[in-house]
Amino acid sequence: MIKASLRSHLTLWFAGLSLLTLMSVGFYVGHIATEQMKQASGNALLSTARSAAELLGAQLHERQLEVSLLSRAPLFKHGDLGDPDILSSMELRSQSRAEYAWMGVADANGRVRQAVNGLLVNQSVKERPWFQAGLRGAYTGDPHEAVLLAKLLPGTASGEPLRFIDFAAPIRNAEGQVIGVLGAHAHWSWATRIVDAAVLRKDMTPEVEALIVDHDGKVLYPEALMGQRVANMPVARENHSDNAGWSVGDGYLTSVVAVPTPSSTDLTWYIAVRQPLDIALQPARILFYKLLVLGVIAAIVFALVAYYLALYLSRPIEQLAKSAKRVQNQQPGVTFPRDHSVREIAQLGQSLQGMTESLLGKERELQEANASLEATVAQRTAALTQANADLLKLATHDALTGVYNRRRFDEKLNECNLLFQRTGRPFALLFIDADHFKQINDTHGHAIGDEVLHQLARLIQDNTRATDFVARYGGEEFAVLLPEVEEPESPEVVAEKIRAAIAAAIFATVGHVTVSIGIGLAEISDSNTTALIKRADQQLYQAKWSGRNRVAPQARVTERH
Repeated sequence: MIKASLRSHLTLWFAGLSLLTLMSVGFYVGHIATEQMKQASGNALLSTARSAAELLGAQLHERQLEVSLLSRAPLFKHGDLGDPDILSSMELRSQSRAEYAWMGVADANGRVRQAVNGLLVNQSVKERPWFQAGLRGAYTGDPHEAVLLAKLLPGTASGEPLRFIDFAAPIRNAEGQVIGVLGAHAHWSWATRIVDAAVLRKDMTPEVEALIVDHDGKVLYPEALMGQRVANMPVARENHSDNAGWSVGDGYLTSVVAVPTPSSTDLTWYIAVRQPLDIALQPARILFYKLLVLGVIAAIVFALVAYYLALYLSRPIEQLAKSAKRVQNQQPGVTFPRDHSVREIAQLGQSLQGMTESLLGKERELQEANASLEATVAQRTAALTQANADLLKLATHDALTGVYNRRRFDEKLNECNLLFQRTGRPFALLFIDADHFKQINDTHGHAIGDEVLHQLARLIQDNTRATDFVARYGGEEFAVLLPEVEEPESPEVVAEKIRAAIAAAIFATVGHVTVSIGIGLAEISDSNTTALIKRADQQLYQAKWSGRNRVAPQARVTERH
């Protein structure tokens, strides 16, 4: 039996141990990198899904609120669903909102009385789900095909069938009786464009796919996957655990977030943002392969080094063996090596130290790479947070004047009215309208008119109190809510201060501009805010009729105890 030499044993041991060490470190580091990449990608998808869900939910709520507010407009109170002003109001909404494919009113028997572009007029919609639900209250429905309406509208460029989202709200007369339903069909492509705009950005990671899913887990969008079920439906939770809101399954890294739909409906949608797991973990996989290749190369180098080290270490023993052989053979002149081998052992220690430092250096490089990745994720998260803040401001402020918009005004007015009904503490509403504003636009152009509106908003803000609420009500009309109506700063005093400040101001190009102001006071008999708005509007007309550039206060009603 041939026995291996000491040199061979040392070479094999050194090479084998170095290869095992590097492979173990490679697998361990690769596993850590894969988990961290999975965590980072999952959190990025979750943030994107949340942003898309919040944006879609806000748009759905805004459309539902718009339909509900229009159904409660004063012109419906007379009970005449054939009033031409109703059609004008609907046409104005449809022209300003391209997403509406159809808008119309149907009487309590389900017959369409009026509709934009005359579509479906005099046809029965009694059996339609949106009509039946609209008789009971505000309604937002799942997307569906409308065969009859689709025949009356131009088809899509892709040839896909038209699909719509239904919005509906009951129409009540002055006595509160339901006399019909206001319905609107919005293009489904409008909702899908909102999601695509929030998810499929240029800076987004590759192969990301956005889906809209219903409460049963079935895909509503995209069209190619419609009806399929999304497996592993995680929903974002508030505890922010390691994998909250995302999961791995079916070859995808998937994040699912519920869409905050209008509270008046039982509609349940989810935004699912997913990415192929191979794409999401590709950087970690590349790093793992690099570590494996580096381990093999390092093992080969260490094997060569081990061979020369073994040769160097075995030489004194070989010399001893030769000397012993010579003694056995009784050869003369035998000499034994007397130099100690501590120097060679030290050399081996230095080699091992060098190997360790090399491995530690690679680990530091990996930690720096992970730190860079975490910094990138933090930057993108901060960018998404800022984008959400900008979206919130756009949703509550008027883009031209910088004051609050009509939607935020309606919310604030309801808050003041609820507080008034609970505490009895009165508040007031000012309607401010620029006099002869059409002449400014006709004479100087709309750009100068916009500058005048911006300066008017600033003057109104500068001459109101910190507790007052200023909003652009529409066109050249502004609204101011006054929660404090007692002396010395009564509504009349505040209104006169605003009027005088505007009348004394100099407007570039235009010169002087005046405003008329109507004052409405909240009363205990008000069942809602409509009466207050009507009183303030009547006083505004009184100020206009009286000659403009003046304040028309409402006569105070003595409180009854």
